[in-house]
Amino acid sequence: MTAQATKPTHPLLDQHAGVLDEIRQALTSRSWYSRYPESPSPRVYGETAAAEGLAAYEAHLNRPYAAELASAVDGTFVGSEVSPYGPTLGVAYPVLDLDAGLAAAEAAIPAWRAAGPQVRAAVCVEIADQINRRSFELANAVMHTSGQPFVMSFQAGGPHAQERAIEAVAAGLIEQERVPESVVWEKPGKDREGKPAPIRMQKDYRIIPRGVSLVIGCNTFPTWNAYPGIFASLVTGNPVVIKPHPRAVLPLAITVDAARTVLAEAGFDPALVQLAAEADGQGLAKTLAERDEIAIIDYTGGPAFGAWLEERGAALGKLVYTEKAGLNTVVVDSTDNLKGVLGNLAFSLTLYSGQMCTAPQNIYVPSTGVETDEGHLSFEEFGERLAGAVSRLTGDDAKAVELLGATVNDQVRSNADSLESMAAEAEGRVVLDSRRVVHPSFAEAVVRAPGLVSLDVQREDVYTQECFGPVGFLIETASTDQSLAQLADTVRQHGGMTASVYSTDEDVLEQARQAAVAGGVALSENLTGQIFVNQTAAFSDFHGTGANPAANAAYTDAAYVANRFRVITSRRHV
Repeated sequence: MTAQATKPTHPLLDQHAGVLDEIRQALTSRSWYSRYPESPSPRVYGETAAAEGLAAYEAHLNRPYAAELASAVDGTFVGSEVSPYGPTLGVAYPVLDLDAGLAAAEAAIPAWRAAGPQVRAAVCVEIADQINRRSFELANAVMHTSGQPFVMSFQAGGPHAQERAIEAVAAGLIEQERVPESVVWEKPGKDREGKPAPIRMQKDYRIIPRGVSLVIGCNTFPTWNAYPGIFASLVTGNPVVIKPHPRAVLPLAITVDAARTVLAEAGFDPALVQLAAEADGQGLAKTLAERDEIAIIDYTGGPAFGAWLEERGAALGKLVYTEKAGLNTVVVDSTDNLKGVLGNLAFSLTLYSGQMCTAPQNIYVPSTGVETDEGHLSFEEFGERLAGAVSRLTGDDAKAVELLGATVNDQVRSNADSLESMAAEAEGRVVLDSRRVVHPSFAEAVVRAPGLVSLDVQREDVYTQECFGPVGFLIETASTDQSLAQLADTVRQHGGMTASVYSTDEDVLEQARQAAVAGGVALSENLTGQIFVNQTAAFSDFHGTGANPAANAAYTDAAYVANRFRVITSRRHV
């Protein structure tokens, strides 16, 4: 039986006990749940929120970051952020003293560990709440470091990221609560005279963290991809060192600022969260990853360094969670809503110029064409219709930039510029060139609309590499069966975060489900409305599966949180 446990107490636990109940229930039922409104409307956040957020963002520019971001610094500063929209941010960040900073993080563990799962979860919710209050400030920071358009920066960089944070809190809390604090264990037995003499022991279970966690941020989604790891580690008792991408530091600096403020006010050491900023090209992530103090690593970024982290981390006995690159796939078989299919695909290709780990790249269409509610379309005709849908969506520059944002780096721009050469080398055809779009407010921004290249299915040398950015491949297959086989085979071999299928045939849909299982990738079926394959919903959709090379983890399943803590037993006779 379970022994009487000591009830944890803390003002934030009293304040957020109801929220903890809500997020436990939401995650268990995988139902819709939202704590943070996704609309930047003044009716939601207040008439002055947008202006105040912009002013707070601008106050950071061209000066050292004002708040303390680490518990030990070496007296130097770094910072080289330039907005994809043109302006130089000019923010200088203090450099973490690795020896002293990591020592401070380890010294903060005992009190944080002793607080217990519920108190830690309540503090984490408060951190997320305080971050939410800075959503407009964050939106501007995300926009001018990632190149996302403003509304997307607000949503993905703000409320959606914050809900992924508290989803990780819920997952971590649930897994820790599976372990009782104390039980009285009784085994039936008899004494030498044959009389009942059960053996009784009290067994206490103490959850302990693994150690210091390193979160390595990315350029395109600096908060959305970092928050699950940050909050999964914090709620399970681990201090976190956050190493942002050198071109996207400010969003995570604001995050660290908010977290350290909450921790200090709640009576905990702010060394539990520290920023480790670096100069571009410095290689600090590798240095930190090999430090003995680092026990857990969360990484989002390119496959080469991700693979090194997985191999090197395993050799050093560290837990490594990665999200890398993959081939997101669409299989088109048939539809009873052609307009909806084209509109949905055009939007998915267009959003943030395809600079999303979930954006579609490989679109398989059979050579026999596609049956639709508007009649039969050949492979070529379907390509032309999709190109037309993209062109209509992105034809007005002033409206298009609100979907496309700005290209984030030279590699994306090079990919957009290479359609003709890719098509020529692959004996394919440019169905839609990547159009240069002029931003009405930021003349220096490089904005590109999506382009489409048609290829034969045999040209795996071209389409089995991720071509990040505004590039889609229309791949001609012999049949839908071959399309589905390619989905399974290419994702299983090269990875993929998303897959999608369009068909009016239930047998084809079932085959697609089996192909997705074989490839280890999440599947969306017949999306024709306002849900897009790029998007996942916190508390309901898993982001990634951990079942193919694109990622070895999923936001947020039990495996993502449960190994971040261990259980120590103390037992005695009673």
